[in-house]
Amino acid sequence: MSKGVVLSVSASVLFAVMYYFTSLLTPLSGLEIFGWRMLLTVPCMTVFMVISGEWRRAWELLRWLAGKPRLIGGIVLSSALLGVQLWLFMWAPLNGHSLDVSLGYFLLPLTMVLTGRLVYGERLSRLQQIAVFFATAGVLNELYQVGGLSWATLVVIIGYPLYFVLRKRLGTDHLGGLWLDMALMLPVALWFVQSGEQGFSVLDAHKRLYALIPLLGLISAAALVSYIIASRLLAFSLFGLLSYVEPVLLLGVALLLGESIGPGEWLTYIPIWLAVMVLVFEGFKHLVRQRKR
Repeated sequence: MSKGVVLSVSASVLFAVMYYFTSLLTPLSGLEIFGWRMLLTVPCMTVFMVISGEWRRAWELLRWLAGKPRLIGGIVLSSALLGVQLWLFMWAPLNGHSLDVSLGYFLLPLTMVLTGRLVYGERLSRLQQIAVFFATAGVLNELYQVGGLSWATLVVIIGYPLYFVLRKRLGTDHLGGLWLDMALMLPVALWFVQSGEQGFSVLDAHKRLYALIPLLGLISAAALVSYIIASRLLAFSLFGLLSYVEPVLLLGVALLLGESIGPGEWLTYIPIWLAVMVLVFEGFKHLVRQRKR
């Protein structure tokens, strides 16, 4: 378990580092950074899958799709939904939306709980109902302050549940499905890189990018591999609890990049943080019950 905890926390730290790392990649735009990340991450992920024996899942999925071409549209939509999230993660720190995205990641576990209730008929526990109440209070304050949630926050809290529901419907909710989603982004990623102001020649114009861009790929791949291995080593409930580390770190990065929480926004963040604490408490209760069995 200790190895799984270390890997999960390491993945969260690496994702946060990558979030900040984008600010060092000037003059690249968010689209170009996203493109470079995909071009370097997918090969690293492929190597990991081959070494770990997981490549068979991707191969089986490709053979399955060959027999059911009508599902290709769904696969393309799945890839697009994930692509938007990965692009936003690279774009937000460069464009003053770091806090909006970190708020989305704080709210995401709650929207996933609600998705389970609405789509799959899962019942909310008493503590989950309390968490939803706190989160709703925070969201209502945000609606009162600015008239609505930021579009970046909405993309996270709506897009990810749609992505997970679609993958479950398609039967691609495994590592092979994730690889295919990312692989389908490669042509778009290549186009983003080539369509930049300087294209690939940006490397010659800014020599430091020869070191920084490969480092971005390594950080991305290491974070993803650590996340995948941790998900296998840890109990689902503990793995879910540790996922809260990432939005806390993303909030820290947002503040480090110069964004700030306004006086009126504290009534948004504090109830949402209380909701997260309630879910964490419920998770610990579940872990304690499991250990007693």
